[in-house]
Amino acid sequence: MPLAPLILASTSPYRRQLLHRLRLSFDVLAPNVDESTLALETPLERAQRLALAKATAVSQRRCDATVIGSDQVAVCKGELLDKPGSAERCRAQLQWLSASAATFYTAVAVLQRASGANIQFVDTTTAYFRALSGAEIERYVAAEQPFDCAGGFCSEGFGISLLARVVSEDPTALIGLPLIAVGRALRQLDYELP
Repeated sequence: MPLAPLILASTSPYRRQLLHRLRLSFDVLAPNVDESTLALETPLERAQRLALAKATAVSQRRCDATVIGSDQVAVCKGELLDKPGSAERCRAQLQWLSASAATFYTAVAVLQRASGANIQFVDTTTAYFRALSGAEIERYVAAEQPFDCAGGFCSEGFGISLLARVVSEDPTALIGLPLIAVGRALRQLDYELP
């Protein structure tokens, strides 16, 4: 029996690049999900809800496929860190992160409507930022312009220089898609990975 087509329910170029590492053929579809925070929702609950909502939205359009939905929510000192969207907001987020620890919840939902498979998991990563001077923040923001990254930095790029250490079960989770667990889920669904 042929494998179901694989679809990444995401507009993130970072997740797309990560999934390419598994050397599987896949398509990408935008989930078009409202990502607003709900009242009394914890960061973990928000990540889980949005990962499942993204996978569900795409699997309803492509019931023949295996769909991967993912979402990441970052929090530092009780404040949610969304994508900054501008240099000013990025600088403010990095100043907030300076000499602090941020927790990144990266949730994934893998759905396959035909078989009824619903595999969900969360990676929790803690990023410890070193004390950052205003000049360091300015140089970093000008160099990388990470306006589309939660927390205002890209750990896979120059942003790694902002960190003192990272604690995680999966180094790819901080970038946006925990490939160790994704690979495990796809093997459960008979996709061939080494």
